[in-house]
Amino acid sequence: MKILFVSSEVYPYAKTGGLADVAGSLPLALKNLGHDVRIIMPAHKIIYAYGSEIKQTGRKVNIPVGDANKTGRLYEGKLDNQVPIYFVGNDEYFNRVKLYGEHGRDYADNAARFTFFNRAVLEACKALSFQPDIIHCNDWQTGLIPAYLKSLYRSAPFFSRTRTLFTIHNMGYQGNFNQHFLPQAHLPWSLYTPDGVEFYGKFSFLKSGLIFSDILTTVSQSYSKEIRTSEYGFSMDGVLRHRSKDLYGILNGADYSYWDPSTNPWIKKNYSPKNLQGKQECREDLVSRMKLKVKPETPVLCFISRLCHQKGVRLVMQGIQDIMKMGAAFVALGEGDSEYQEFFRQLPKRFPGRCASHIGYDESLAHKTFAGGDMLLIPSQYEPCGLTQLYGLKYGTVPIVRAVGGLQDTVQRFSSSSKKGTGFKFKGFKFNSFNHSIQRAINIYKKDETIWRQLVLNGMSRDYSWRRSARKYVGLYHKALRSTKPKPSPIRQLPARNLNQEFDLIEPDSLALAP
Repeated sequence: MKILFVSSEVYPYAKTGGLADVAGSLPLALKNLGHDVRIIMPAHKIIYAYGSEIKQTGRKVNIPVGDANKTGRLYEGKLDNQVPIYFVGNDEYFNRVKLYGEHGRDYADNAARFTFFNRAVLEACKALSFQPDIIHCNDWQTGLIPAYLKSLYRSAPFFSRTRTLFTIHNMGYQGNFNQHFLPQAHLPWSLYTPDGVEFYGKFSFLKSGLIFSDILTTVSQSYSKEIRTSEYGFSMDGVLRHRSKDLYGILNGADYSYWDPSTNPWIKKNYSPKNLQGKQECREDLVSRMKLKVKPETPVLCFISRLCHQKGVRLVMQGIQDIMKMGAAFVALGEGDSEYQEFFRQLPKRFPGRCASHIGYDESLAHKTFAGGDMLLIPSQYEPCGLTQLYGLKYGTVPIVRAVGGLQDTVQRFSSSSKKGTGFKFKGFKFNSFNHSIQRAINIYKKDETIWRQLVLNGMSRDYSWRRSARKYVGLYHKALRSTKPKPSPIRQLPARNLNQEFDLIEPDSLALAP
């Protein structure tokens, strides 16, 4: 099968969050299953900092954006020396410091930038003579591709067999723009209806993907149910309920060739479930590196995250004082909203020797923190999947999570009596609930080394590698290829449903998966 994986960011070339990790791992897993996989992304300025060879293909694409004709130059590299990755270059749109915006604001021309990229993807297929069976789109930055295929390219012989799968990584990011940009994208006004790309008076790239894709997926089974409710659907729950029969939840995986403490070259000492001594050395290295002054029996709690409301930052901020009273140390690593950055930047001054922070993204330090920490705080308001807890489990750093989305699906509540489970969970998005889980974890850590060791080993034994999830995606690709290309049917405003009710969702486990 020929698969084109489209993403606005791919690790290690460009990354702002988990999307890049998925885009840098899932295509490799699909390749290992025997498929012809290619990746395409914008040629952001930062891609050249990676150091991998990126060469010109000598091919160009000409894309109309409004009345102007924009040229895209195509470049090529190899992801992990295995999967071809193409870059669409245009200095006006992509030669920028950041991917989506700066100083807390989106770039004003993001609609034009990603309209150009979406259509350039299709023209690049023709320029490269790569006729995909499946175009796997990811998040709003790729949401116009399905609409183009079912409108401007509907009769194009080159794409007659091509089907689309659209993955929702986060409903909170929608790409909603002024309606007057629709003709700039050269899409017909007939699509600007409640049944199409119109969303409360805006032209929505995300809704375009939700309406026009053949198959929809999101990154955990719990999140696939949550987004069909008013609480988590960000006002698109009606659209998602309408498309329930085409919506699947497939859990993200972790790339263990990269996230494995037994082989990781960035940490002080490698370790595994058979020999945990190295984790102690990694802890000592983290304590020294972050200038903490704590006793060996002091638990080190870590918060590795984008600093935004979704990640439950305010619960962590509320909890710092109590964490200190519990006799723990705290390490924060991340970047995001300026208000939150300043709070964590000041923590070492408020609690010298007990708190440390690094504002900014540092891949090497992230690995060192996962390896050296004892507990991982993930009190998300909502969490489509989350990769942080998967890395924490593998590194023996026990997650303390809110029971939502992928956190609910991947962390099993620990029982001291049965010694089963992998972490600590709380339900309500409330400080007291979060605080209680932290206190319980610290009590076990301090009072019973044997039980804590078992908890660590439980987590390290879990397998969340990509192979199983990749096979489920292949099953859905085959399902998409068996579909026709009908025009979308009208969207009925279906009543909201409670999460405790049954969902008419055919889970991918029931699919006949291709070998």
